[in-house]
Amino acid sequence: MENYSLKTSCIQRRLKFAVMMLLVVTLGSGLSSCNSQKKLAKKKAEQELAEKTAKAKADLLAIINDEGKMTLEEKEFKLASVKRLNLENQEIKDLIVQAEEKLAAERAAVEKRKEEDRLQQEKEARERELREGGPYRDINLSLDAVASAGDVSTANLKIREALAGFSGEDAPVLILISSEGEIKDYDRPTTIRKYLEFIKDQKKSPNRVLNAVFDSNGKIKELELIKK
Repeated sequence: MENYSLKTSCIQRRLKFAVMMLLVVTLGSGLSSCNSQKKLAKKKAEQELAEKTAKAKADLLAIINDEGKMTLEEKEFKLASVKRLNLENQEIKDLIVQAEEKLAAERAAVEKRKEEDRLQQEKEARERELREGGPYRDINLSLDAVASAGDVSTANLKIREALAGFSGEDAPVLILISSEGEIKDYDRPTTIRKYLEFIKDQKKSPNRVLNAVFDSNGKIKELELIKK
């Protein structure tokens, strides 16, 4: 009976030892597997970071070295995409600064061209307006008609027609010689009757209307001219 008890106790101890060893092996395998997964995850993260860094560098160099293949908007989009990565890489940070400086210069050039185009368009509009007579087209045409009349009687008729648009024959006519800011220099003042007689005799109309002041009846009470 005692031998049986001893055998049973021995068997139990062996079983416990076997179970413990199995647990040790299992835990060891689990820890080894966990460490391997961590290493793989770390390696994958490092690889992804390297790929992002390489692409970011390539994009930044493409921006810096671009000679017109990309639009400004495309380069700005690339730069913004790189900056969103927040890469802690000094080379990338230095390239970002270079790219920003280049794009700032390009934006300034674009704005300058826009302003130059706007000024050119305004100049062309003014010149076109002058060619077409501007807002005082009818007045200019009446002056030109007097100067280009074929004979005296026709010229006198054109003078009467022109005077019909004025408040009176003595309406002042100012001829601008020069201007600087708000300072204006005029020729000796004359009247519309005297000016019309002058261009009739000269057979040419050397000035165009710069400004006209109208009375309450829509008649011209003052005329400002400038050389064509």
